[in-house]
Amino acid sequence: MKLINVLRKNCIVTGAELKNKDGALTEVAKTAKKSDILSEISEDRLFEALKEREKLGSTGFGNGIAIPHCRMEGVSDFVVGIITIPEGVDFDAIDDKKVKLIVFIIAPYEESDRHIKLLSAISQTLTKEGVIDEIMAAGDPDVLRENLLRHTRPDINGKDLSNGTMFHIFVQDENIFRELLEKLAGIETGSIAIVNTENAGAYLAKMPLFAGFWSDDSEKFSRIIIFVVNKELANETIRRIETLTGDLHEREDVLITLQEIAYTKGSLTTRV
Repeated sequence: MKLINVLRKNCIVTGAELKNKDGALTEVAKTAKKSDILSEISEDRLFEALKEREKLGSTGFGNGIAIPHCRMEGVSDFVVGIITIPEGVDFDAIDDKKVKLIVFIIAPYEESDRHIKLLSAISQTLTKEGVIDEIMAAGDPDVLRENLLRHTRPDINGKDLSNGTMFHIFVQDENIFRELLEKLAGIETGSIAIVNTENAGAYLAKMPLFAGFWSDDSEKFSRIIIFVVNKELANETIRRIETLTGDLHEREDVLITLQEIAYTKGSLTTRV
């Protein structure tokens, strides 16, 4: 899937003035409705679907950015659009800052896997240095669209793993684990799985010889992320990990190992 094919030219609004979050979601529904793909979906249905998603947690993820999104029955393809609000709007963002940029996604209900990859790819693009300023400075919808596309990788959903590298990422910090999943889910050509594990201390503490070395919290959080990615993206994957963790040499709760893969075939879905 390519963002250029789903970022609809007629679904871009610059310089909107919105009073509150409901007003912002109403504007999203109104703007999304301009796409012929949603000709059979009413604005009210779009609004309600977006509103229902917000009940799970605000899609205003900080720094003036929100990515409201939803999956809907009867939608045949993705509709992505952009709305800029120079004065900002209250959106219940996680950092309590007003949202000035909305990038929305209306997705086919059955396409959760591609939806996740698209959502992650857009969020990663918007956190790159200077991207938001460049987008907000564009007063023309066509220029705004090109500014966003310039910073987004061409193919979001590639699956060529013929020259693959396998990561094992051992994580003992739950917050880092969640953030890593968000980063990794958007890497193209990636397949990902999670293994629930226990720290060695959880077992050693039960052995008479080692009793007393570990406290009752020895069975703390522990997961392994197994991630297969095209070899040429291995360095980029390490970079993304260390943007969250810092220098891995200085941590005692995250460990990564890599191995080259002689053969791969198939892929894994993120659907549940």
